[in-house]
Amino acid sequence: MSALFTPISIGKFELKNRIVIAPMCQYSANEGQASDWHMFHLGSLALSGAGMLIIEATAVEPEGRITAADLGLWSDATEAALARVLTALRTYSAMPVAIQLAHAGRKASSQAPWDGGQLIPVEQGGWHTSSASALPHGEHEAAPVALDQAGLKRVREAFVAAALRSHRLGIDMIEIHAAHGYLLHQFLSPIANQRTDNYGGTLENRLRFPLEVFDAMRASVPADKPVGVRISASDWVEGGWDIEQSIVFVKALEERGCAFIHVSSGGISPRQQIPVAPGYQVGFAEQIRRHTKMPVIAVGMITEPEHAESIIANGQADMVALARGILYNPHWPWHAAAKLGGTVDAPRQYWRSQPRELKALFGATSIGQR
Repeated sequence: MSALFTPISIGKFELKNRIVIAPMCQYSANEGQASDWHMFHLGSLALSGAGMLIIEATAVEPEGRITAADLGLWSDATEAALARVLTALRTYSAMPVAIQLAHAGRKASSQAPWDGGQLIPVEQGGWHTSSASALPHGEHEAAPVALDQAGLKRVREAFVAAALRSHRLGIDMIEIHAAHGYLLHQFLSPIANQRTDNYGGTLENRLRFPLEVFDAMRASVPADKPVGVRISASDWVEGGWDIEQSIVFVKALEERGCAFIHVSSGGISPRQQIPVAPGYQVGFAEQIRRHTKMPVIAVGMITEPEHAESIIANGQADMVALARGILYNPHWPWHAAAKLGGTVDAPRQYWRSQPRELKALFGATSIGQR
């Protein structure tokens, strides 16, 4: 039996396989509101046969958007727009759905990637950004405002409010974004955090605000709703956040009831030197898995079914997440199941698409046509 196509439980939810659709920003929302694009995009992915779908990074307040076109969940209007999309998904797919709640911090107020991705100054239509310290992400960018006590309280409460909206929408799980150089990662990394108060300096202090956010969100939703965290296990910059600090963070999260860890890397500094190659982040997931009982998700250039299978079979991670690969091939789980001898859920409207030699692929009986 294929290891990739064995079930796994996260809290009360059983995933039918170990394939996770990673959150992928679409930069296609209107004032934070999900658009028709999200209906098509998420609808397609919900029919892919993966074990779980994570909705893209969703800003908890307008100032926390990476771009002006980011998805958000901070108002009744943004909640209603996402409810429309989720209703359609639920009509045709039983796949568990999570949402990644996020705040971009000093990487907010930026162009969409296809427009260059650079910081947009206030005088050109951008907005003031905030961070752990008044240190810009790029050398020639404007410095963010260091969050004071009132700012920390505002952001904490924004994460909690978005978590409550997620619960009201019936979203199954929540993933807190503490990776890729965004706000919570900015507090963790000594590259971005040079505070001299209780939120900076020592590792204990740099963990404080991300853990406060986790605690507040965990307490705000029912105990049986899984709340996980995505981390960058390394800044790939000398003197920055690293795997050893990540393990301390993961242990602290586990003690607080964290449900899963999603292991990525990088994003805090333009000086990062990342040795990109297939599975380049899997080693981080493997190291973290040795120190936690939580399910661990590996991500990063995992494109071939055989590679994904080996990661699970060899105990390097409990699940694998696909991002660009599943955009390129939205039926990647079907093809992986065909190669590895697994089965996947597929809508009955597609059952007749099974090749003759793979009649058990969808776990459905053969049907004919008059």
